[in-house]
Amino acid sequence: MRWICLGLVALLAACSAPVPNASPARPRSAEYVHDGPPEIALLTMVNNRSGEGAHSALLINGSQRVIFDPAGTVQHELLIERDDVLFGMTPRMVDFYVRAHSRITHHVVIQKIPVTAEVAEQALQLALENGPVPSAFCANSTSKLLAQLPGFETIDTTMFPRTLMDQVATLPNVVTSIVRETDSADKRAAERAFQG
Repeated sequence: MRWICLGLVALLAACSAPVPNASPARPRSAEYVHDGPPEIALLTMVNNRSGEGAHSALLINGSQRVIFDPAGTVQHELLIERDDVLFGMTPRMVDFYVRAHSRITHHVVIQKIPVTAEVAEQALQLALENGPVPSAFCANSTSKLLAQLPGFETIDTTMFPRTLMDQVATLPNVVTSIVRETDSADKRAAERAFQG
């Protein structure tokens, strides 16, 4: 029981944040259309010491490219966020997001899954309609979103980012990469250093 309680405390600390909300006009003005193929990428932040997942997010390349960052904590004045969706995800902003999470204490596992334009658009719409996610429900909301998509029916709802990452690894055509860095354990230091 003690380990379950400690695990729940860690989970709550991993993905809990106030919900910044841009006005509806700001996300529209920040829309970024990426010229790459339609794609969904699961981003999992993994604790380097325990190997457990600390956070789940989805990079979605549909009619615009966004990050669904449920209960996420990354912050920067250049990030435009509404209801846990980060808009304007240019290559530079995606790089910032990943590197802000990758530090001496954590690495980021990126699992890219090619999808049709229709599936990417469905994922985008589900993210936009989801609304803000309660603290510690990052993997839960991400897994629920994925399970609604054609080709992702085998994804079971889970509260654990590592479990979701392992499920996605079994899907066909997944391309996995890992980002490791050795900078400060303080994510805010990476956020302050980013100049856009």
